[in-house]
Amino acid sequence: MTEPNPSEALDLYAKVEDLLGVKEAAPRLYAHYLLALQSLEFGSLLDVGCGSGDFLKAMQGAFPEAEFSGIDLSPEMVRRARKQGVEAHCSDLCELPGRYDVITCVFDMLNYLSDEELVPFLHCLKERLNPNGVLLCDLNTLYGFEEVAVGAFVAEDEGRFVAIESEFEAGIYRADFTLFEKEGACWRKSEGTIRQYYRSPEKIAEVLGAEILLRDPVSLYTETPDKLFLAFAPRP
Repeated sequence: MTEPNPSEALDLYAKVEDLLGVKEAAPRLYAHYLLALQSLEFGSLLDVGCGSGDFLKAMQGAFPEAEFSGIDLSPEMVRRARKQGVEAHCSDLCELPGRYDVITCVFDMLNYLSDEELVPFLHCLKERLNPNGVLLCDLNTLYGFEEVAVGAFVAEDEGRFVAIESEFEAGIYRADFTLFEKEGACWRKSEGTIRQYYRSPEKIAEVLGAEILLRDPVSLYTETPDKLFLAFAPRP
């Protein structure tokens, strides 16, 4: 049985994202989105799970005539995104009004959804796409889960220390986070667990009722592809 990720765990992740090497790998992943967007005619883009807004800021610079906005369930992430000057809201996709030419789900956002969350999420996503709209996303490959993500990891800076223990079994990736934050002469400890779930492109296409327009392998951390970049066109 799959389980939703609690908001407290997502906020904990938000506090340590910059220690995990995500920002260093991001430009290589963003390049796939940039090339795909250059082939599309679009006037509006919604980034779901926008995080700290790095992706939106990069795309706004590349396409100044388009309208960009983002949503995230973590208030901390939304605060950081707004600080970068991008439009971001702490909102649920299914409660969001309006439609968009392009919806993006960047850095394996769909892998974070449990089985119970995935189906209604994709139905809401389809409803918020304009006719002929496109979903752009990336998914972790089995290799990415089994060979890249698992194991132990520690990182620190002057005010934080984070330790992560992770495993992948039966299609479920589990990462246990322990964070120590310096507060004066003391350290405050926080703990949380984040899960990701392996998703095949065919599964996403089936639930979304869509055609797979593009399937490109992405190698962020090793020579073997650890992600797939995908473009979906939902059928009417």
